[in-house]
Amino acid sequence: MFMGEYQHAIDEKGRLTIPSKFRDELAPTFVVTRGLDKCLFVYPMEEWKVLEQKLKALPMMKAEARAFSRMFFSGATECELDKQGRVNIPNNLINHAQLEKDCVIIGVSGKIEIWSKAEWESYSQASQDSFNEIAETLIDFNF
Repeated sequence: MFMGEYQHAIDEKGRLTIPSKFRDELAPTFVVTRGLDKCLFVYPMEEWKVLEQKLKALPMMKAEARAFSRMFFSGATECELDKQGRVNIPNNLINHAQLEKDCVIIGVSGKIEIWSKAEWESYSQASQDSFNEIAETLIDFNF
């Protein structure tokens, strides 16, 4: 399980250091793809395969299912860490998440999210302001 919040910098070549606590669960390969809310999703291969099966089950006769699958899979790339624990993020994904120098890497249970620091701070502040209301709505899901 992934959890925690870490700050790292992405270099000019698109390399980002993954926190050491996350590295073992990602080895040897993992998938990085477009995420929601202007971030990237990082899945260990086992989690990716489960998600892939769920997405394959979507009703492809519906335009929304086709559009989501196209965006999600076309942005996906299989990655591995270099000897320094860095991942090389493709330019299309850097652009999607608006990554610049300062990044935030968060653990979210079965996946990791990569955010630009500015986007994460904005999202985090907005979510913090409504955290209690969000919790109340989750009560309906036996949380």
